[in-house]
Amino acid sequence: MRVLANDGISKAGEEKLIDYGFEVLTNYVDQAELISFINKEKIQVLLVRSATTVRKDLIDSCPGLKIIGRGGVGMDNIDVDYARSKGISVINTPASSSQSVAELVMGSLFSLVRMIYDANREMPVSGNTDFKKLKKKYSEGIELRGKTLGIIGTGRIGAATASYALGIGMKVIGYDAFMKKATTLVPIPDGSIMEVEIKMVTIEDIYKNSDFITVHVPAQKDGKALITSKELNSMKDGVYLVNASRGGIIDELDLIAALNSGKVAGASIDVFDNEPTPNKDLLANPRAITTPHIGAATMEAQDRIGEELADQIHSILN
Repeated sequence: MRVLANDGISKAGEEKLIDYGFEVLTNYVDQAELISFINKEKIQVLLVRSATTVRKDLIDSCPGLKIIGRGGVGMDNIDVDYARSKGISVINTPASSSQSVAELVMGSLFSLVRMIYDANREMPVSGNTDFKKLKKKYSEGIELRGKTLGIIGTGRIGAATASYALGIGMKVIGYDAFMKKATTLVPIPDGSIMEVEIKMVTIEDIYKNSDFITVHVPAQKDGKALITSKELNSMKDGVYLVNASRGGIIDELDLIAALNSGKVAGASIDVFDNEPTPNKDLLANPRAITTPHIGAATMEAQDRIGEELADQIHSILN
């Protein structure tokens, strides 16, 4: 059987698929040419990440497809229910990237509160001529310890983020539309792991009481933003936001306005409403850290994703 990993796959995942007896194609095929390529090359398994979409037209036009796999968690770029109604298995890897996304969130928080991202922009330009000026500019950072982190979406990624935040002494509160209780695992110095219950509150309490808010939810069914100017205005003055979930979960124009006014002190955005051509005003905002959708882009996560996909494909077809 032939597998097309259209958005790439780790070497470990590719090798595992080959060991299972699959032929793996890793060349990227443009979206406009994808249907023709799948049929011509008799592709039976299509693997994608976020760059490639798999909609009804492709599903209807490629009767030889048996499996559609998403390397990662969200499957917003796949018409999942329709594919399954046509007898196609649709799989993803929900557990493989949790650690990597959580580490990006925590790295972003440290960078935001110490203005590392902005200092890194300024130092190469004027660090040798305005050193004292820059030192004064970046001398008003704050500490994360003791501050409250609100987590919207306490699934695997949210729980992994909570573990790191608790580990550095932050207070953690959570909200999840589908979970009344949530726990996380926190390593302790003796080498054991402690299960800690996350304090669950209403989403209004998240907005009202959090110094930092990170969002880990799927795209809204109506396609609208979860956080708009209304929600932003209900937050603390000087709140910090992180979005490493889905583009458009936070209304980007409302966020830019809140950053410019100082209502939001800083934001880290890894996902965008119009990928791969994000809003230039958001990218250039001096209060924003922007990264090109790299939440799961660690070597370890990519290996786990590739191997998990290979195991699932082998299990389904055997």
